[in-house]
Amino acid sequence: MENQHEPLIDRKSFDTLGRKLKSRQRPRQTGECSLFAGLLKCGECGKSLTIRYTNDKHPKQIYSCKTYNAYGKNHCTQHRIEYETLYRFVLNKIRECARAALIDGEAVAGKLSDTCEAEQKGQREALERSLAKDGERIDVLEKTVLRLYEDTVDGRISEANFNLLMEKTQKEQAELKAKVEESRKELDAATLNRLIKEIVVHETIDSDKTRQISIEIHFNLKPIPEVEQVTG
Repeated sequence: MENQHEPLIDRKSFDTLGRKLKSRQRPRQTGECSLFAGLLKCGECGKSLTIRYTNDKHPKQIYSCKTYNAYGKNHCTQHRIEYETLYRFVLNKIRECARAALIDGEAVAGKLSDTCEAEQKGQREALERSLAKDGERIDVLEKTVLRLYEDTVDGRISEANFNLLMEKTQKEQAELKAKVEESRKELDAATLNRLIKEIVVHETIDSDKTRQISIEIHFNLKPIPEVEQVTG
């Protein structure tokens, strides 16, 4: 099936996202993995796939159809796929596109429209400025902690003041580090959403009750979407 969208991404972006996906393979223990949030659709009912934990001895994160979760098998099938399986599949497809760019850059690389490009560039630059500023502040706070210890040892501040200032400093440190982590996630998700329009998960059940899952990735570039069966 031919993708009708103009190419939107260059090979550098493919490589960058590939590295980020590899470094962020495992999702957090709570909440939906932001990389795939809003991208996953059920191939049969069109609803989104939501993430949850299995009740196994060693819980796994899985995606399943929102309709199935709410109304049961009479309305749709589960469309169950493990996060790890989805991650590996998407990463492999991104790598394939990166290799294709080496062979024929003109067929893969393209340009965003001026308006869209300016908007995304502005958003990214704002996030990067915020990251840099927060990183500098974290460095200052780390030096402040060292200075507080030195002042306490030298008797320049009381133990009570030390504890008060230390608590305040450590609280700000924790908040900034959490903010930096969230900002980095936003950058990753923004890149992924430039690459991928949606990920459609199809499920068929054979006469012997065997489930067959296939994943269809609609990229914002040619020559995709890719459709491939997976196990998971």
